Amino acid sequence: MADQLFRVELTASFLERLDAIEAFLLQLDAGFAFDALLAEVRATVIPNLRRFPRIGRRYLANPPQSAEALAQLGALPAGAPEALREYLHGDYLLLYAAMEPQATVYLLSIRHHRQLTYDFAKLWPGA
Repeated sequence: MADQLFRVELTASFLERLDAIEAFLLQLDAGFAFDALLAEVRATVIPNLRRFPRIGRRYLANPPQSAEALAQLGALPAGAPEALREYLHGDYLLLYAAMEPQATVYLLSIRHHRQLTYDFAKLWPGA
């Protein structure tokens, strides 16, 4: 029997981060890199996550050390911190949640390696 394909959903926070990456790259006169990023997300990242939702490294394998980050993780819905994974693709680090019962991967955030870290407060409403 073939493995079940997961559905991949882009969250509002992921789309906001894409906008920030576009602005970041435009400041560097590298708008072409944003077009390449979008093409890679469609052609490589999403198909990989649909087929192999646990391809990324567990986020909590190297947990944050700051009190602020730990407090934000503690405020997430039950089971959410364990579902968090990081997927490295080229110059980009993606944060996603692979939710097993729903067979859904939620793309939560993306950042260029030269940008700041994740903002968990915006990733889950009410967190």
